[in-house]
Amino acid sequence: MLILCRNNNMSEGKSTGQKLWGGRFTGGTDPLMWQFNQSLSYDRRMYSQDIRNSLAYSLALSKTSPPILSSAEVELIHKGLNQVLKEWEDGSFVIKEETDEDIHTANERRLCEIIGSEVGGKVHTGRSRNDQVATDVRMWLFEETEKVEGYLKELLSVLVRRAEQEVDHIMPGYTHLQRAQPIRWSHFLLSHAHALKADLERLQSQRPRISTLPLGAGPLAGNPFCVDSEFLAKELGFERVLGNSMHAVADRDFIAEFLFFSSLLMNHISKLSEDLIIYSTAEFGFVTIGDAYSTGSSIMPQKKNADSLELLRGKAGRVFGSLSGLMMTLKGIPSTYDKDLQEDKEPLFDAAHTISASIQILTGVLSTLSINPSRMQEALTPDLLATDLAEYLVRKGVPFRVTHHISGRCVAKAEELKIPMSELSTQQFQDIDERFGDDIKSIFDYEKSTERRDGIGGTSRRRVLEEVEKMKTNLGI
Repeated sequence: MLILCRNNNMSEGKSTGQKLWGGRFTGGTDPLMWQFNQSLSYDRRMYSQDIRNSLAYSLALSKTSPPILSSAEVELIHKGLNQVLKEWEDGSFVIKEETDEDIHTANERRLCEIIGSEVGGKVHTGRSRNDQVATDVRMWLFEETEKVEGYLKELLSVLVRRAEQEVDHIMPGYTHLQRAQPIRWSHFLLSHAHALKADLERLQSQRPRISTLPLGAGPLAGNPFCVDSEFLAKELGFERVLGNSMHAVADRDFIAEFLFFSSLLMNHISKLSEDLIIYSTAEFGFVTIGDAYSTGSSIMPQKKNADSLELLRGKAGRVFGSLSGLMMTLKGIPSTYDKDLQEDKEPLFDAAHTISASIQILTGVLSTLSINPSRMQEALTPDLLATDLAEYLVRKGVPFRVTHHISGRCVAKAEELKIPMSELSTQQFQDIDERFGDDIKSIFDYEKSTERRDGIGGTSRRRVLEEVEKMKTNLGI
């Protein structure tokens, strides 16, 4: 959060330091404007990417014709940059608030202090902060997607392993939050695994578009010293080079795309969280959330709240907000770089942190929750087999629309007699429709109901375990 405090003593305290853009200006910067404009408070997390950017770029400057940097100068710059990196890593880097506007300024300022500005001042030759920051953020995000991919695979592994181990437990499946048909608990778990697997594939498909190099685009028109962009791409691990310098400095589609992925992922996490919250209530009791992921009440000693899942549900809105905020920023700016684009990083960093934490918390919840098969069994009632009853007559050649009506009459009869439908006698069924045979009572078997759903994607034991094996192969587990 940006907090602005004006210092009314407007001495030149914040304007005497060397800024990257200071030569054009003679007056001091309003301290309020300085705080409003700075981004070091959040973009400092890209210190490593920014230093690697400069390491590669300085090497590229030694390969121009004629060379901008000598081999000795490159060696000196690399030595200085590695010292700057070490200072960030060990916590000894000293930020100078009067000049360090962003991570690029801070690193270059410190480099010049270490090796002198005569050589250090050459490292930015032909490079703009426009293509520099676009490169840094792509590098940071590419590395972040690797972490997120690992977290997602671990979450999926937990879901798939539980589905395999707990395949024999049957529970009600719900539509409109009303009991609908019997399903396997494992089928429920895999329904969420499929959504998360699609998220994983969506993330993986984005990575080539993130791994596109803008460095060498300059402020907007390209690099006047013809640095070798293909060399830079190879040095920095990018798959290809962006082919238009104006687009290169302006493009933030890869961030919007990542935020859309994050929003959809959090939507799926929220849905699973909501299901588990419902199933953990006393009214359902299908699952028990582990103590490590629950909290109590400050006034009601009996309470055990699924706060982990409620927070996951709540944080989905936070990530959605990051996406909508960035889209509003992008839709109103003209071509190439505008300062509005500084607003890309806070939502990106926040969303990336939120989804990483959320995936890990959900993995912990799923790893430690216990299921209560007896409560699942108790929740199974004969009315869940009304469709099976209709399908019984379909197998005797009766059109489904007719059997649907007949099954409905059976449900109504049971309700009229205030008994479960399974307790209707064979004669009572035959009074409703003579095509019911003496074997009609065999319909009222929840296990057999799930086994009849044996098409691809169905809830039969065979099909569920088939999906488990496909998932395990895909995930390499």
